Amino acid sequence: MAELIYSMVTSLDGYAEAAEGGLGTGADDPEVHTFVNDLFHSVGTYLYGRRMYETMVYWERAHTEPDPPPHVLQYARDRQAAEKIVYSTTLESVSSAKTRIERTFDPDAVRELKAAADHDLTVDGPDLAAQAIAAGLVDEYHLFITTSVVGGGKRFFPDGVRLDLALVEERAFDSISRWSRSVPSTADRSTRATGPAEPLSSGGGSRHDEGPGSPVSGCTWPYARVGDTGFEPVTSSV
Repeated sequence: MAELIYSMVTSLDGYAEAAEGGLGTGADDPEVHTFVNDLFHSVGTYLYGRRMYETMVYWERAHTEPDPPPHVLQYARDRQAAEKIVYSTTLESVSSAKTRIERTFDPDAVRELKAAADHDLTVDGPDLAAQAIAAGLVDEYHLFITTSVVGGGKRFFPDGVRLDLALVEERAFDSISRWSRSVPSTADRSTRATGPAEPLSSGGGSRHDEGPGSPVSGCTWPYARVGDTGFEPVTSSV
């Protein structure tokens, strides 16, 4: 049985999208991005809302960009290889391979998908994730926490839901405050193949339906090419 993972960059005060500006620096750091690639390389299915899908479809062609760095190329290849499910009431067609549209988010259907899958799934964006969390579908929570306090926006965790989590792993990076992986505390879970937990330190270690999105405020681990400035985090809304 596969697990459903919810992972995003968040501000220090818990927002996955900032009301104004970005979530802070560090999300586009090559060390962090390479770590993310290793962490989610085996994911088999991505669950998107429309806005997230319209942003992430960029990765279907990212490998054609001039001289992409290795960590960006690997991220693109992994996304291209995975199945994608888009939850939207208005999207009429998709422009990526291995992609299908579902008109409603059906928790029972997702449970069946998890039971039948050989590889883990992720749910991307706080709005779609809120539905999965409320239905008790999320098995792991990965937070990449910056050192910025943004004061408002859209929270990583939805309001009105009580969760008691157990911290399984954490790691610090030079460019971002820390990464943490938590699971529901009542669940009996084995450690994923990400290596042993590393002590938290100040230095880096080794190793559902809205309008078009825009590269402004938050991110899971998608990046969009913006002119010649490099890869910037894109909006995480669904």
